[in-house]
Amino acid sequence: MSLPDQLTYLRIILSPIFYAMFLSESVALKQYSLLVFFVAAITDWYDGFIARRYGYSSRWGKFIDPLADKILITFALFAFVSLQLIDAWFVWLIVTRDFIITLLRSYAEYKGKPVITSLSAKTKTFGLYIAVYYTLLLYVGKYIPSLHQSFRNEIENLLHPQVLFGMMLVVTIATTWTGVVYIYENWKILRELFLSEK
Repeated sequence: MSLPDQLTYLRIILSPIFYAMFLSESVALKQYSLLVFFVAAITDWYDGFIARRYGYSSRWGKFIDPLADKILITFALFAFVSLQLIDAWFVWLIVTRDFIITLLRSYAEYKGKPVITSLSAKTKTFGLYIAVYYTLLLYVGKYIPSLHQSFRNEIENLLHPQVLFGMMLVVTIATTWTGVVYIYENWKILRELFLSEK
């Protein structure tokens, strides 16, 4: 197994560990959950860097790597739902869209027929990551005494339910729209791909 694939599996393994620590009653574990999430996120950049630098590339790697990214983000989103930071219907729409599109794209890559990822889809992904990091950092910040004492009002205002609702509403609309556009723009390729399996 190549190093990039090992890092991808590490990201998958760290996802539920982050989830459990983030939802723990222990303040220390909540704080360390942020480190676990960052380590998992860094493996995404690092495995890509190694793959490009040393020419590690496989169909399986192209399939599992983007899926691992979605798994990490999904655990974070459902952790926010468990803490009632965001509404569950946002997450179900985002997760359903992302897993469908990721599986379609990864399967196409695996079969050697890559499909186009639009700029709008990349922008959506960036926006989703911003929303996750925003919520994660501020929530954990509440459990870091020095930060909470100095910026208590700011943190509470930035985590206000209306702020999080508005942010997630924009992300959800963008996610749903880009999913529809993605299938529309790549319909011919996807149709040929699945018809060839019959």
